Amino acid sequence: MTLDYFYGQAGKLFSFYRIPKALFQEQRFQNLSTDAKTLYGILLDRMSLSVKNEWFDKQGRVFIIFTIEDVKRALCCADNKATKLLRELENFGLIERKRRGLGKPSLVYVKNFSSNLSNERVQNRENHESGSPKNACQDSPKSRCNKNKKSKTERNNTNPILSDELEKMKNRKLLEEYFSRSLEIELLLRLYPDDEDTIYQIVDLLVDTCDSKRKLIRIAGDDKPAEVVLSRLKKLNADHIRFVLDCLAANTSPIRNMKQYLLAALFNAPTTIQLYYQNKVNHDLAARR
Repeated sequence: MTLDYFYGQAGKLFSFYRIPKALFQEQRFQNLSTDAKTLYGILLDRMSLSVKNEWFDKQGRVFIIFTIEDVKRALCCADNKATKLLRELENFGLIERKRRGLGKPSLVYVKNFSSNLSNERVQNRENHESGSPKNACQDSPKSRCNKNKKSKTERNNTNPILSDELEKMKNRKLLEEYFSRSLEIELLLRLYPDDEDTIYQIVDLLVDTCDSKRKLIRIAGDDKPAEVVLSRLKKLNADHIRFVLDCLAANTSPIRNMKQYLLAALFNAPTTIQLYYQNKVNHDLAARR
């Protein structure tokens, strides 16, 4: 594939993620992986959506919702790497995650480390952004008026991408609330405190699958109609999740694709749960004889 060159200001046509230079220049971030730095830039970008949607806590702090699945989609990586990158950012103090329970995704606070930068670096950044005072004063009253009108018009226009994103987040929230109730997440967390992360991952997987726009969903290597899959998943209850957790605990072989394994186990749970426990009962009875 042969690509064209950039001419003039063509490079400004793209939208960009902003990654602070300090993450690459400061000694304290030297051991932070490049992928983690990229993820931090993506999380910073998501904050603009939270501000637009007025997602502030009681202390006025901005938070975002960015799940493991969101990380996987953004960076095209697997579960393990997505989890590792979030923990890496936490270890460096660049983010803070707050669990909410009830199957709801964690709140993510993107931390501001700029207050710890050296005065010289902050001053250089301010000089670079502000420009010279001479240039700042050269705008005529007419041009300033035009800029104000343009800014007002831009604020009044609805961003279709932002609207779609907000609608998607609203749909996810409804699905999260539905599965939190139907699966009795609070009860499961009390019964399986050591499997908290797995329970939240199951909820995220169910929400992602039911929120998908695909017509076919792959289950255990077979493509099944989305309507069939969604109907089955929405009939799950707490007993089915306990069954899946028990199957995970009993499994001793390595699982290559945890997402596909969980999805297949959840889909098949209503039809296999009775046979599974009946087999365990038969095994226990035979062992006592």
